[in-house]
Amino acid sequence: MIIFDVDGVLTDGQIVLDHEGKEIKKFDVQDGFGIVLLRKVGIKTAIISARRSSAVTARAEDLKIDRIYQDAYPKIDCYRKLLEEFHFKNEEICFIGDDLPDLAVLNEAGFAVAVENAVKEVKGVADYVTKNSGGAGAIREVIEMILKGQGKWNAILKMFS
Repeated sequence: MIIFDVDGVLTDGQIVLDHEGKEIKKFDVQDGFGIVLLRKVGIKTAIISARRSSAVTARAEDLKIDRIYQDAYPKIDCYRKLLEEFHFKNEEICFIGDDLPDLAVLNEAGFAVAVENAVKEVKGVADYVTKNSGGAGAIREVIEMILKGQGKWNAILKMFS
């Protein structure tokens, strides 16, 4: 399973409000397609976000993310619920984060990833730091690395050739 934080990971971290005070978020289309590719090879996905946003709900539904937790604080509680629900062990989990609320989950996940724009403390506990920033290809970078590492990338390529 790959679990994503949202602000600063699936997005560039900016929170934009329109004239009515509604939140607008910008998501990277290639990151999203990477998540679609995970589903094609049977890898589960989840979101754990400390904030609530209808934009996140809509994006998660569009991508058919398996579980979404919003208003999740501390995040570690939702992480442990996911492990229990899906019968996963820590070593079967990749968690991608960027800020201090992600530290507890990063410390337990089998593959802890910090995006390039993450704070120093998160980068310090990460197994891998992306070359790309959150909201700008970091998710796709990690997904491709995992799929290639598991020997699933060629099967993905065959689907589109």
